[in-house]
Amino acid sequence: MDGTIAPWNKPLGCAESHSDRHAEFVARPHEGNHTVRVTMIGGGYVGLVSGACFAEFGTEVTVMETDAAKLAALHAGRMPIYEPGLEKLVEENVRAGRLTFTGDLKTALEGTEAVFIAVGTPTRRGDGHADLTYVYAAAEQVAKALTGYAVIVTKSTVPVGTGRHIAEIMRAARPDLDFDVASNPEFLREGNAIGDFMRPDRVVIGAESERAREVLRRLYRPLYLIEAPIVFTGIETAELTKYAANAFLAMKVTFINEMADLCEKVGADIHDVARGIGLDGRIGRKFLHPGPGYGGSCFPKDTLALVRTAQDYGAPSRLVEATVAVNDARKSSMAMRVIAACGGSVRGKTIAVLGLTFKPETDDMRDAPSLSIVSRLVGDGAAIRAYDPEGMEQARPLLPGSVVYCKDTMDAVAGADALLLITEWNEFRALSPARLREAMNGNVLVDLRNVYDPVDMRRAGFAYYGVGRG
Repeated sequence: MDGTIAPWNKPLGCAESHSDRHAEFVARPHEGNHTVRVTMIGGGYVGLVSGACFAEFGTEVTVMETDAAKLAALHAGRMPIYEPGLEKLVEENVRAGRLTFTGDLKTALEGTEAVFIAVGTPTRRGDGHADLTYVYAAAEQVAKALTGYAVIVTKSTVPVGTGRHIAEIMRAARPDLDFDVASNPEFLREGNAIGDFMRPDRVVIGAESERAREVLRRLYRPLYLIEAPIVFTGIETAELTKYAANAFLAMKVTFINEMADLCEKVGADIHDVARGIGLDGRIGRKFLHPGPGYGGSCFPKDTLALVRTAQDYGAPSRLVEATVAVNDARKSSMAMRVIAACGGSVRGKTIAVLGLTFKPETDDMRDAPSLSIVSRLVGDGAAIRAYDPEGMEQARPLLPGSVVYCKDTMDAVAGADALLLITEWNEFRALSPARLREAMNGNVLVDLRNVYDPVDMRRAGFAYYGVGRG
């Protein structure tokens, strides 16, 4: 069934809206079908969101988390991450008895048919490969604790060949064990993860036995009912699909950033260029927004891991290699824009920074452009007053200790010589230009997300600098 799209269990009338169908399958999940009991190994971003969403389908889900502090927080109803709507979703499904948390693996595996491995796969020190230590340790522990058949599913982003090695580890630990291995990569955007899970563009499942495919069909039946494409492939195909998708999107981001630089040189407007090419259906309008470079938990580590995998297999990906190099250089160069806008030096100047996380609607600081930018500005003698709606606690251990964290936007800009916008949180979009200018000592505004209208800002007295607006 490599590359096939599963047939729908039940056709829906054309008059039904997308939201109506979503409401129907949440309210009446798995009618007339045996539900799959799920164990989620890992209560981090992917595991917690996926577990809560499966529970919303009507599935019994146990999330197994070994971090005592994180487990205690989950039991107390406190989310270890910020994701819009997640706290309420978890609360409702815990109250309904569909979602539970435990630190005991045997308890977590009791009666399970599908075990999802959703542990971290950070970049390995020294070589850029994904570190699979936690994945393989989880597989071995699961093999020793299982009491019956289950499908072992990698939800974490893992390189090609991981599923095969998991099977070898499990067979070595328990030669008598009846199990299958499958790959079901996540495609969740931070800040919109619940919507992406409930209304996905597609679900990719790499499985090779009919028994494993049937378990996962039953698990994802609510998505059949809204006609979400369920694509069945081989295991290696599913593993590579995740990396290929992230690398392609990272290349789009990097491409439009390079075009933005060219626009500045020739006097063109990058937003008009992006619209002009994005209206071509072959290209599409998404991920064509210029900025300070991509960051976060996926693109940086996944592009680097794909580069290393391609090199190991003798099929190097020059495009992805260039994407990694250009993006790294871009984040470093953004500080130079600020320094240039401030007349060539920031020593002794106070710079207000709005937004620290790698994108809005998340508290994730992993590989955020702000880390490179703020660190360079501090190193060049600037005093930084920063504000982010959700990311300041996560930023504290990652940024220089001299950074001052402010209670709100106006607190950050008070007395500043320059204003730097790094992350486009919605609350920054409607700020009054006149009020901002009055609160500041200086008039420099560097807008790395092109949130503001240059004409409005210049009328308010700002020396405005955007990205790709020649």
